[in-house]
Amino acid sequence: MYAVEVRDHVMIAHSFRGDLFGPAQALHGATFIVDVAFFRKELTAEGVVVDIGRAHEALKTVLSPLNYRNLDDLPQFAGCNTTTEFLSRHIFDAMAKAARGGALGPGGEGIDHIRVTLHESHVARAWFEGPVARA
Repeated sequence: MYAVEVRDHVMIAHSFRGDLFGPAQALHGATFIVDVAFFRKELTAEGVVVDIGRAHEALKTVLSPLNYRNLDDLPQFAGCNTTTEFLSRHIFDAMAKAARGGALGPGGEGIDHIRVTLHESHVARAWFEGPVARA
């Protein structure tokens, strides 16, 4: 299995509901380093997994509506605890949609699966990984 990974970051604010979260129930900020890995069984005719530049641009596009935002104020997250795990799935869904929609350019249609990893600190990270389902 071949893979290419791109990286960016996003700065957000949010709060959590539930005693499990202790002091994180209060509004707080987070800066996540976001890694998105694209996997495929065979390389394209050009010898790549995916165009790295287009993959990075797609990631920037996905992160842009979240950057410098209080996630508690965004309607798509109403009633959700926007945990690291939750956000990794949200970003995965958007990146899989980008792959299916051609935003990764020629060869993007051959991506088998994607893994989105959010590093919330130097000692903790979470990810979501799954297939790029075709319609």
